[in-house]
Amino acid sequence: MPPSEKPHTVSGASDALVFFGATGDLAHKMIFPALQAMAKDGTLNVPVIGVAKAGWNLDQLKARARDGLEKHGGVDEAAFAKLCSLMSYIDGDYQDAATFAQLRKTLGAAERPLHYLAIPPSMFATVTKHLDESGCAKGARVVVEKPFGHDLASAQALNRLLLDVFDESSIFRIDHFLGKEPIESLLYFRFSNSLFEPIWNRQFIDRVDITMAESFGVEGRGAFYDQTGAIRDVVQNHLLEVIACIAMECPSGRAPEALRDARTTVLEAMLPVDPTHAVRGQFRGYREVQGVKADSQVETFASMRVFIDSWRWAGVPFEIRTGKRLPQNLTEVRIVLKPPPRSTFGEPISELVGASYIRVRLDPHLEVAIGMRAKVPGDKMVGHDVEMIAASEAASGILPYERLLGDAMRGDLSLFASEAAVEAEWRVVAPVLDGAVPLREYEPGTWGPDEGTQTAPR
Repeated sequence: MPPSEKPHTVSGASDALVFFGATGDLAHKMIFPALQAMAKDGTLNVPVIGVAKAGWNLDQLKARARDGLEKHGGVDEAAFAKLCSLMSYIDGDYQDAATFAQLRKTLGAAERPLHYLAIPPSMFATVTKHLDESGCAKGARVVVEKPFGHDLASAQALNRLLLDVFDESSIFRIDHFLGKEPIESLLYFRFSNSLFEPIWNRQFIDRVDITMAESFGVEGRGAFYDQTGAIRDVVQNHLLEVIACIAMECPSGRAPEALRDARTTVLEAMLPVDPTHAVRGQFRGYREVQGVKADSQVETFASMRVFIDSWRWAGVPFEIRTGKRLPQNLTEVRIVLKPPPRSTFGEPISELVGASYIRVRLDPHLEVAIGMRAKVPGDKMVGHDVEMIAASEAASGILPYERLLGDAMRGDLSLFASEAAVEAEWRVVAPVLDGAVPLREYEPGTWGPDEGTQTAPR
């Protein structure tokens, strides 16, 4: 839109999808499978315009899309044909105004385009400026990929930039983790079972353990990861959002903003992490990965303790752990209940500590379980730890980007981060960024440095 005009709210579904970075790795692995799924489900019926600087034509982009589908989920010929019928391509430099003049022409009669910036963060400002000056931002929404900033100051600067052109209700800060089916299942579990609400507070919960473990390393993305690290890559966004889903109050109302606002309230109540309650680690061999500096001080493992300054959660530690080259791939939440106030049958109270819990595994499949003590058969009143599986389900066929892009085109903000949420997340992790916590080496295949393994999954 002309810079003199103020941003305005967009109403109605988007009538075109423009995605910058159409020839990139993210598009190849994630976006084209999501777009094919949307075409198959009938939720994608608008022009799809790819923009990139690769020296390609439309046929080459379609070939790239087919290759991505063959390697990441498979080709549905009918759905792919429909997707191809909607596609066009602009090969142009993001710094050249002519690229955006061509985009405005290609948009034609579209009045409510959705611009998806699947590009390096360093290009966000340039593309936003040209969208504004070319008129392509008028009536538009914008989807911005993470990382949203590199720290609090850069996130605030990026927010100011976007808000000069788009209304907050038209800015979709995407975190694909929130689009995963298990995250929605976690929210459903939280608010659809009155059984747990009476104990969902500091009076009964001792701590909450959150683990995101990956057995693989950073091969193929060493240069990117060495500028990011575990805290910026997954803690500041994914794992703080998981805490928000666990700790949030029930949303007031069903408007899309209600769910987002409830998460934001929790994030704003989180206290900055105390560096003495954090551990950073780097697996042995990381510095030999292509693209990684020989003297890199970037963490591939991070654990930290987060507290929420609220009536419900005051004093309850949320223990986060994440890392590369750990023993297995899993993402899991364990809500550990306080032990009984005394040992009724003479067992050591230490045996009762941690025995009662609610466990929600989010990846690689959804599983809800309840841990408890049960009597060992025989004439003595002694017990052992048992676990009851309440639900175990395979992953849904709905792809995260399919859900999130569809929501963005409808204007549904529920699963996207607000300006306030992103800035709150950066405030939480600010004290442990950029070497504030010593780096410790750990062996691949272990649960990280000894100091960060106290609550490793069983």
